[in-house]
Amino acid sequence: MLSTGSRRVAPGLGRPLVDRLEGAQVHNLKELRPGSAGRSEIRLLFVFDPWRSAILLVGGDKSGNWSAWYRQAIPRAEELYVEYVKEREAEEGQQ
Repeated sequence: MLSTGSRRVAPGLGRPLVDRLEGAQVHNLKELRPGSAGRSEIRLLFVFDPWRSAILLVGGDKSGNWSAWYRQAIPRAEELYVEYVKEREAEEGQQ
């Protein structure tokens, strides 16, 4: 479970705080939209792994760069997630 301010982010939480990302190959890749002030549009890409842990993958400010931010962030988040799962499965196999 993620926490943002006084709110908790659970796997089933939806818009406007959390949304699934269209075009992502990792089905459960989600976007956290914490409240932001001024001109910033902070986004955090995360996933709940098979072990039910929230894994933060990529974060950034997409203001002024709406579409391009996703074209860069989604593939990077998916790459990091694949690496994480491989490492975690290897660790689980050693125990």
